[in-house]
Amino acid sequence: MTVGASGADGAHGADLPGTGVPGTGVPGAGAPGTGAGGTGAGGGGVRARVRTRDGWAVQHAVLTVTDMTGNQVLRAEADDEGFVRSAEPLPAGPYTVIATAVGYAPAASTAMVTASGRADLGTLVLARQGGVELPPPGTWTIDPMHSTVAASAQHLGMTSVHGRFTEFGGRIEIAQDSEKSSVEAVIKAESINTGNDMRDQHLRSGDFLNIETYPDITYRSTGVDVAGPDRWTVHGQLGMHGVVRDVDLDLTYLGTGPDPWGGVRASFRATAELRRSDFAMNYNQVLQAGIAAVGTTLRVDLDIQAVQGDSLPF
Repeated sequence: MTVGASGADGAHGADLPGTGVPGTGVPGAGAPGTGAGGTGAGGGGVRARVRTRDGWAVQHAVLTVTDMTGNQVLRAEADDEGFVRSAEPLPAGPYTVIATAVGYAPAASTAMVTASGRADLGTLVLARQGGVELPPPGTWTIDPMHSTVAASAQHLGMTSVHGRFTEFGGRIEIAQDSEKSSVEAVIKAESINTGNDMRDQHLRSGDFLNIETYPDITYRSTGVDVAGPDRWTVHGQLGMHGVVRDVDLDLTYLGTGPDPWGGVRASFRATAELRRSDFAMNYNQVLQAGIAAVGTTLRVDLDIQAVQGDSLPF
């Protein structure tokens, strides 16, 4: 599997050496004049927001601040939106900040409190425990009820039309040597849903997916490469509309944890970009201004939950 960089990695603040966690509290981090929590610029204390790698708030994360001698000077809890706001000014100087939350790996950074007694830490990103390496070796079954296979295309050269496939399944095999891991998936082409019945019928026709002749869209991996400390690239072959092409997935592994049914789940996010012409879908309507009604490229976004084992709990 590929673990790709999350959008949250572009959060405010500098990277902490050796951890890759954004938000070190360098003076000026976060939005000018607002702080991490959108509060005013006045007053002292610490401002921060705690997020997952894919941008969700980490509710009730705990921020612990110690001085350079190791003495704890502040302990504050994030609210339901993941914001930490403390009002008590701190003496100017450097501090160590540790963000913790149940189910997440701790993240440490250095904060510099200014003469105002305040430190704006920007966004602190917490990774699920075990979220950098791949899940435990073995078979993992994709859960379509808690996964999304979506695609979007530009419309009229201005906005995007979004759709998703509602029927799909697949299996992930995690190997001891992670680079030998593999994935296979099948998507039912007729399950395309863009929220407009007329458009969906057109997409199912011979102009696009041609579901009568090609009912399935398939993906089979051919290899896995490490693309960075928390990034993977899955090489594979996508079969669609009677054409098979090499397609790489840039995928983020978001972590592993228990589910309410007594099982273990792993979560992934993946993206890819396709050219319609590569799959013999050349239909287009060109407007008088020379603008194509439908864009020539598709963006694919996958949010996948997989259950450990070769079957689903329901």
